[in-house]
Amino acid sequence: MQPDLGGLRIDKSLKANTGGSRWAGRWIAAGVLLFLCMGAAAWWFGKRDAGVVVRTVRAASVADDAAGAGGDVVLNATGYIVAHHKIQLASKVVGKVSWIGVEKGDRVREGQVIVRLEDDEYKAQLQQAKGSSTALEARLLELTNGSRPEEIQVAKANLDVAHSDLANARVNLDRMKKLTDAKVMSIQAYDDAKARFDSAQARVASLERTFELVRIGPRREVMDQVRGQIEQSKGQVAFYETQLSNTIIRAPVTGTILERAVEKGEFVTTSFVGERGAKGYVVSLANLNDLQVELDISQGDFAKLYPRQRGIITTDAFRDRKYDGEIEEMSPEANRQKATVQVKVKVLAPDQFLRPEMNANVAFLAREKPTNGTAAPSKPVVLVPASAVRDGAVFVFLNGKAIRKAVRTAGSNDRGVRVEEGLIGGEDVIADPPAGLADGAAVRRM
Repeated sequence: MQPDLGGLRIDKSLKANTGGSRWAGRWIAAGVLLFLCMGAAAWWFGKRDAGVVVRTVRAASVADDAAGAGGDVVLNATGYIVAHHKIQLASKVVGKVSWIGVEKGDRVREGQVIVRLEDDEYKAQLQQAKGSSTALEARLLELTNGSRPEEIQVAKANLDVAHSDLANARVNLDRMKKLTDAKVMSIQAYDDAKARFDSAQARVASLERTFELVRIGPRREVMDQVRGQIEQSKGQVAFYETQLSNTIIRAPVTGTILERAVEKGEFVTTSFVGERGAKGYVVSLANLNDLQVELDISQGDFAKLYPRQRGIITTDAFRDRKYDGEIEEMSPEANRQKATVQVKVKVLAPDQFLRPEMNANVAFLAREKPTNGTAAPSKPVVLVPASAVRDGAVFVFLNGKAIRKAVRTAGSNDRGVRVEEGLIGGEDVIADPPAGLADGAAVRRM
């Protein structure tokens, strides 16, 4: 049985619904496309605002006599930065470290306590010396005051008793003499009475001298001897006080700790023993505001230098930083083995970037040319790399933009181009500006 094809029909309502879905899809596609366009625009403008990547160099301001005709470099020499006065702080007494209060790199001020040593033994020695001194002073006071009244009274009483005994012995001797002459007593009895009299007489003489010594006091020589012992005792007290105070080690100058040589519990001596033994010093320090560059100058170049000669100092660590210097010391003798003469150049204005033992180069400048009796005041000029100058102008990096500044140059040397007008020094100049870089263009540092 065949189906009835005439009953098949198309539903108009379904057709209307399909058209609505198609319009919705078109709106979604348009939104996605708009979102992509906005993202691309943001990326483009962000990239444009980021600017061109450039390299900047700080414009160095120097004096005209250091950069102009009087600043021609006559000699370049390489050496090392050293502290003018490096101190290895040692102990004056022997002892064990009980406390250390600094680390390497710490800044200390003059008189600041750095290390303390154990001091029990030194306190005991000081106490013993003070006790001995007190005893001697009491002895001197006793001698100075002389005998007490009671002692004088006792001596006088003993002398009076002796006089009474002497008088009694004299009476007895006279009696015995009469009896002996009358043959009543024997000669032996008289001799005994005579011996007692002589003994009483000698005792009186002795007690008289004793009473006189008690009355006038001690001898001057004895007092001088005790005074000398007191002075000796005071010296011992002062010595042990000094020894005790030396257990506290203080910074002799204001400076920076370069090395910490001891730890708590280590033994410190007054002379260096060895790496594993007792230490001869506790720290080393120096004033890093007083630096020099130590150079070995060939004898063939030594004639180019003179005392107080100016020079420009640079370091391998910070090549863009330059420091003024002048010759402060020239060795009075040469080194035969090296065929050199040691020269030390003082760094006139060191900063926190300089460190002892850094490599350093000194460009010594020629002697200033004489003028007609009137020295023109030195005019500040600025040095910039030769690659930074283009068409009589430089680009300065300022707030993310390249600002073009016209400059007037006047020669160059191995350190760069001299800019006499247009810059004041300290600006961040764009080195090797890209071709076509416009004034006010957005830039960023690499």
